[in-house]
Parts: sequence; C-alpha cells; structure tokens
Amino acid sequence: MSTSAEMVTITAPASKSLSHRALIAASLAARRCDLENVLQSVDLDVTRQCLEAAGAVMAQQDALLRVDGFKEGPLGGGQGADPSGLGKPVDIFVNESGTSCRLLTAVLAAGHGAFKVHGADRMHERPIGELTTALERLGAKFDWLGNEGCPPFVLHAEGLSGGRVEISLEESSQYLSGLLLAAPLARKPMSIVLTGSKSLSWPYVALTLRVMQDFGIEFSVQTRDDSGEWNSVPWRSLKRAEPGRTRFEIQPGEYEGADYRVEGDWSNGSYLLAAGIVGSRPVRVEGLHADSLQGDRAVLEILAQMGARFATDYTGVTAYPSSLRGVDVDMGRCPDLVPTVAVTAAFARGETVIRGVPHLRLKECDRLAAMQTQLARAGCPVEETSDGLLVHGRGPEGLRDGESVELQCFGDHRIAMSLSLLAFAGVRPVLDDVLCVSKSYPGFWEDWAKVSPANLELQRS
Repeated sequence: MSTSAEMVTITAPASKSLSHRALIAASLAARRCDLENVLQSVDLDVTRQCLEAAGAVMAQQDALLRVDGFKEGPLGGGQGADPSGLGKPVDIFVNESGTSCRLLTAVLAAGHGAFKVHGADRMHERPIGELTTALERLGAKFDWLGNEGCPPFVLHAEGLSGGRVEISLEESSQYLSGLLLAAPLARKPMSIVLTGSKSLSWPYVALTLRVMQDFGIEFSVQTRDDSGEWNSVPWRSLKRAEPGRTRFEIQPGEYEGADYRVEGDWSNGSYLLAAGIVGSRPVRVEGLHADSLQGDRAVLEILAQMGARFATDYTGVTAYPSSLRGVDVDMGRCPDLVPTVAVTAAFARGETVIRGVPHLRLKECDRLAAMQTQLARAGCPVEETSDGLLVHGRGPEGLRDGESVELQCFGDHRIAMSLSLLAFAGVRPVLDDVLCVSKSYPGFWEDWAKVSPANLELQRS
C-alpha cells in the first residue's frame, strides 16, 4: 500500500442534489435561513435565479447564502398572487438543469400566477408530461409552447388542491421529489401514491424527505401489506419503494427556518475516488459522509466488488490503487455513477454488465450511447443493451496507450469528468467541451490537476 506521503487529498464539492433541495426549502421557509456550503455551479445558479424570479430574496454573505424567502412575487410562499396584475408570465429559464425544471415546476404550481418554463434546446426534448398530468389533477393548467409533454410551457397556478395523486418513478424520481416539496403548500392534506412497474433512484427521494424533515415538515411514509392494510414505517429504513405498495401522507404546513450546511457530493467525489483506484497514488476525498443518504455512496460498494480498496472514517474516504475485475451490477438506484463505473470497468479484466438504467437516454445527452461510442474510440469494446452497457474490460494496457484520442462530451458534465480517467491508462484524451463541468463541478479541472498523471497532461481543445 502506498505511503501517506504519496497521498493526494481533495475536498469534495458540495452535494448538488442537497443544494437544490435546501435552496427550495429555505425559500419557502417562514424565517430567514443561512445556508452554508451550497454548491456554486451553473445548475445551482439556475435554481437560484428561478426562485428569485418568483420572488425569493437571497444574498451571498461570505461563505453563507442568506435566504429570506418569498417576501413578494407570484409564489408568495405558496399562497401569494402576482402583484403586477398584468398577467405576464414570470420567466423561468432552467437552461439544461433537469433537476431545476422538475422540482420547480411542482413547487411553482403550488403558488399563484403564470410561469413560462423553458430552457436550452436539449431541455425541450426531455419529458415532463407525467409530472404535469399529476399537477393538472391538483389544479394546475399548462399551455404547451412546443411538443406536448416537454418544455417549453406556460404554467397557470392557482395553488394545489391536495387530495390523492399518483406518480411513478420510472422516468425520474424528481417527479415525486417535486410533488413532495410542493405538498405542504396544498390547501388540503396530500396523499401521493407510487404507481408503475418499477422504482428507480429511491435514494434521491430519501434526500428530499431528509431536507423536508430538516426544515420542519411533518409527513408519514406508508407501505401496504399483503392484506391491503397501510402501515407507517420509518422512512430512513426503506431501501426501495414498491409501486402500488408505497404512499406518502403530507399535511399542509409551513417550512421552518433552519441554518443548514450541505454535505459533500458523492457523485462528483466518484471521479476522484476512481482516480485513486486506477492511478498510481492513493487519493483521499474529504467531506464525504459514510452515513450519507446519497445514493451515489454506492460507488464504494460497486468498486469494492471490482476489487477496489478503500479506507473510510468520519471525515472522508481514501481510495488506493487496485487491480480490478468485471462485475454484474444493477445501477438503477445510482444512475449518475454509470459513467464513472463504465470508464473504471475499462481498466478491469473481464466483462462488466451495467443494468437497470434505460432512463439514462433521457439525460443531458443519451449517456448510454455516449459511453459506448467514446470508450470504443479509446480502445475498449462496449455494447449498448436495452437497459445499460456491457463493457469488455481488457485492463489498462488494452486501451490506446500513448495515443491522442479525440472524445466528445456531448455537453454533459458527467461524460467529460468520467472520460478524463482515461489519462491514467496512457490515453491522451482531447475533450471537445471542458467547460461543461461547470454545470455541477466548476473547480473540477483545478482539482484534477492534483491527481492526474505527472507524465501526462489532459488535453483540452
């Protein structure tokens, strides 16, 4: 094992998922909130700007983001009205942030007024119809400005009625998370029932429940037994949510003010940990909580199955250079890790089967096709399956050692960061879009310079 003198230590960026949810909860809170360690990135700027457009008041003060909530404006804490009286829709530009679009669409539907929700071209191809159908049943109205079921649209909000509503997790867990965040603002209690045939990305729902609880919202999670009876269960004990057997009961109530610190991001920390595994020096990532509810904490379990060695403690995780083997893994609970695992699998010996992630075709790009084509360019054969990838790992020497390879990022931050790992195999990646990492990890290239091979410089076109 390498000595501590050779170790590289980096602090993980703040959790993107928790930062989105904390910003929304703080904006809806009854008193001022001081948020610490909120991620500063393009996607979080989008959420902040949309909330401010709807009337939230925020100010950065040194390391704190001070949020005074909705003092005026069309959302008005969920029960206000458009003060202009002109009926002009509030401009809600979500750019390429699917999280901002889905969470805020539900929350804004709990307000009063008209909101024009639109984004970059790719966002206008990403579905949201299942969420808007649920919101229509609760009283919202939508005027579609392009393809029905996708942005852009104008949301006409008159508050949410409450009552029973159904939603599935098959396309995105963010539909449910949006409904959960909006539910306390409804006029009557809301019962959200899971439908569909399978559940994906449950840990992201757990993060939503955690933030709601931290900001004083009371709710119960119930499961149905074989006799048809519904019973409340400790929500932190759930590992998945079964369609037809899981529902959420939320009473109307106010978000309470809270001073909140956002923990480190396991998704973005995964690239750094993988660098410690496929590289020649251990990498320690500070700020990752071993007891985190983030689903991407599963990176430890998945890479350990491949033979990776880790050491964890209360303040972080250390990854050590390791020999890897192929595995068969269902990644439906942690889809954002797929690019990291796919590239790491190229360093392994044997086949790696990644299953359970067909919805990755609906992300910032088609992530399955992106990983298949780009890893093939680097010398690793990859097959795209109906719900994932089959990576034919040949070990690091099986990649194009010493060759300069032009690779596409497709404007996707996770594709860019994961492909950078190829530098550890001697490949010289030439990425066509290095700036796309600003979506979730603006400081990535500065941190990457600390872990990347000394004899290789990552090329950036």
